[in-house]
Amino acid sequence: MLRRQALPDVGEIHAFSSPPRAYYYVSGHFMRVLPVILLSLAILPALAEEPTVDQIMARVAENQARAQDMRRAYVYNQKVLARFHRTNGKLAREEKLEYLVTPTPAGVEKKLTHFEGKCERGGKFITYDEPGKEIKDLDIDGDLIRDMVKDMTADKDTKDGLAHDMFPLTAKEQAKYIFTLEGKEVYRGRQIYRVSFRPKPHEEDANWNGEALIDAAECQPVMVTTKFATHIPMAVKVLLGTDIKGLGFSVSYEKFDDGLWFPVSYGGEFHIRAVFFYARNMSISMVNSGFTRAKVSSKIAYDMSEK
Repeated sequence: MLRRQALPDVGEIHAFSSPPRAYYYVSGHFMRVLPVILLSLAILPALAEEPTVDQIMARVAENQARAQDMRRAYVYNQKVLARFHRTNGKLAREEKLEYLVTPTPAGVEKKLTHFEGKCERGGKFITYDEPGKEIKDLDIDGDLIRDMVKDMTADKDTKDGLAHDMFPLTAKEQAKYIFTLEGKEVYRGRQIYRVSFRPKPHEEDANWNGEALIDAAECQPVMVTTKFATHIPMAVKVLLGTDIKGLGFSVSYEKFDDGLWFPVSYGGEFHIRAVFFYARNMSISMVNSGFTRAKVSSKIAYDMSEK
């Protein structure tokens, strides 16, 4: 005989079928944070994706063009030290130069504010007060040290004095090189991209191999080092006795304002041997400091002088 099973009380049904209060708390909280979760998932791939080396260097080129205009607004001090040593390590010639660098519509003007020069003759040093002054009739050191300082630190077509072709950062110079992204790391507390570069095949005007540290957040150069990539033909070395070894340079930048990074130190050293009888180890260094905004009156004076 079948027995009728007692039905549960209505209150029991309600208690059994109603979700617990914790359910409403959790589900409500989840619905509130769901848009944030979805947004995070949407932008996560973009955050994780690093730019290509071409994109990085394109931004560097844009920033370099912008920085050249921004540097027009600054006056600063520059110290240059040039030294020639003989192959036995003894100092042959030394020049210390200090400049006040002011902007002009076309580039910069450098006013020499202090100079010290000395050269060795017969075991004694002779001092002089004029850059590249010839101490004797045939003074190769005097000619070379004057030209070296001028060519490597006084390019009037730039706002910092450094020749564009020495460090391939502008769009024009970048077109001559192949760039490779070597990695990303921390340098002096900032994330940087490490980028190597080398001349494109058959590019006659590209002379450097090197590496650039690029600030990851702003795509500005932090430090660039170069090494001479062109080899002197063996025939020239043998027939003319001419050779250059270890030619390379390094430049470091610091941030001074939004979008404005200035080269603060620069230098290089190399060995040169020419026509059998002349050999020197040459070095040059440059330090920029004391950056201040140029006064409007100074700019007006330059503009009037150009007319």
